[in-house]
Parts: sequence; C-alpha cells; structure tokens
Amino acid sequence: MSGTKTLLLDVIEIDLGTPDDVLTIHVNIYDNSLSRKWLSALNNLVDNNYHLEKNYCFFGFPDGPRNGQYLVDQINQSISAINSSNIGYTIDNHYTIQNSVADDGGVNHEQFNLLHRYFEDLQGSSGAISDYYWRADNRTRWHIRQLNLLCHEFESWQLSWRKKHTAPEWRRPSQLMCWLNAPRFTLDEEDYELFGVDTINRSLGGVYVGVNKAVGKHHWEVYSDEGRDSRIGELTTSSMRSQTEAAGDFDIEWANNPGTFPWQIENLAKFREWLTANGFDPEDKSLTIGHPKVGQVDLIRSFGTDEYQPIWNALESRLNVCAVRTSTAQTTYDYHWNDTDYIERQIKCLG
Repeated sequence: MSGTKTLLLDVIEIDLGTPDDVLTIHVNIYDNSLSRKWLSALNNLVDNNYHLEKNYCFFGFPDGPRNGQYLVDQINQSISAINSSNIGYTIDNHYTIQNSVADDGGVNHEQFNLLHRYFEDLQGSSGAISDYYWRADNRTRWHIRQLNLLCHEFESWQLSWRKKHTAPEWRRPSQLMCWLNAPRFTLDEEDYELFGVDTINRSLGGVYVGVNKAVGKHHWEVYSDEGRDSRIGELTTSSMRSQTEAAGDFDIEWANNPGTFPWQIENLAKFREWLTANGFDPEDKSLTIGHPKVGQVDLIRSFGTDEYQPIWNALESRLNVCAVRTSTAQTTYDYHWNDTDYIERQIKCLG
C-alpha cells in the first residue's frame, strides 16, 4: 500500500528449478494474527522435513509437463485402482480430453463435479470420514485423494490452456505449496478479518494461506462450477463448508489481478446476489470466502521486474521447488514427481 509501512514477520526464500539453474523467490511475510499462526506451522513443516507434494504444486501453466492428456490418464488410473479394490465402490466413468472439455472450450463442469462427488463419497468430510475410506488400504487411499487433486489440477490447466488461445494475459498460473500430513491449527475469530468476497481477487505474487482443510468446496467454487441459477439443495457436490482450519500450506498467485476490470466487478456482484439468494450474508466474513493474504513476493528483488510476461517466462522453465528457507528453518527437496518411486514414497508418508 502506497505510503503505508507494512510490518514484516519474516522474509522467506524459495528456490525453484534445479541445482544447476536456481531461481530464488523472496517472500515478505506480513505481521497479522493469521500470519503468526501460519508461519509457526510452516517453520514446523520445513524444520521437520515434511513431504512437499510436488505432484500438486504448479497449476495453470498450459505448456508444462503435467498437461491435460497426462492428467486425464492419471484420473483413469486412480479410478481403475479404486474399482479393483475391495472397498465396495465402483466408478462407471472414463475421462478423455473430449468429454472433459465443454463445447465452448472450457471445463466440462458436469464431468468434474461428478469427479469431486466421487471423492466426497469415498473420503467423507473432516470429522466424518467415509466407511469406504476406513476400509481402504494406503494405496487405495492415495488414489482416492488423487481424485480431488487431479480434479482441481485439470480445471486449472484447462482454464489456462483456453486463455492462452483467447486472452493470453488472463492465464491463471499459481503455485500451491502443500505438505503431506501437515498439522492443522484452528482459525480464530480475528483471523476472519482477512477473508471476504473482495479477497477472491489475488495479486500477482501474493501469498495466501492454503485452501480449506475440511473436505468440500468453497462458496465461490460452487457458484463458478454450478452456475448463477444453482441452489444449495440441488448441488452435484454434496458438501460446502466454511474454513475452520488451516496449516502451513500456502499458495503463490502468479496470475494478473482482475479486480479492477468491469467484467470481474460484475461477476462478483452476481456472486453476492447468489449468496443472498441461497441464504448467506455476503458481508459475513465467518463464511471464510476468498483468500487470506499473509505475504507478497518481492517481484523486483526476485525477478528484476514486476511485469507478468518475463515473470512467467522465468517460472515456466523452473517448475520445481528445490528448497525453502525461513529465518529459523530450512530444508531441501531432492525428489521430483516423475521419479519412478515417487508414488511409493507418498504412500509410505500416508501410512
């Protein structure tokens, strides 16, 4: 904010690329109620070398190696593994690029709402885990979890692929830093002040506490996926929850902020109408709508520019996290999602 001095808790560093080609990202962490809890949780993850999910990390890079065909193939492999298990749940669906993309070139939300529903059926919700999940072994549980992760990853990839060909500046690249078995903490009432409909707009290089740790979709996700005329009692997805817990996970937004553009202003106005029509108060921050911001990448220090195109160019060839350093903890991540033993490594972590 121009003219305002922001108090900082820390400056953390993230190395991207390979040991021979490292790009260091410098992140200023703000001092607020949620940031203090979150930074403590992050230090714990880094200090104790929790497993960073590299197969759920870089979203919306249309020319990245985890492209649409790769993702639908992974979805089908997880469906096959679940169907061949002994948990008693069968998914009669097969995903292709053709049936995953709508006629207008966007995501076929019917297909992916179903995929999310399979995941909800199989895992249940926070505090009410499904019997299917209890009956599953660790390998099957890993595949159940992939349904959710791959659902979100494909939706992000397809959006950016479409934008690349229609409105390139509005691709939606982002970086999700998630760790397996990350301990959770409970949000306090004062943390809710960082939420709100306006925080749906995210700034280039903004750092945000990670997505809801309870199983379910956010109000904004439901509105975007199910449509303006949808009603809560008629949803394909079965659960929609406020955020009550968080972890040391975080997202970095690498897309341009749409907040000042008329089409986004209109869209958020319609979303407020949708909330009201479904019995929600758009001004109620305890709904935890949006993205609570805890920091900001120093773009000039990290990239030498704050222009999006050279930033994207620098990132696209370095879609791998090598190391994370805070003022009190540091670790390196010498594995990659395409390692031959990567799935086995994750399954062991889940055990």
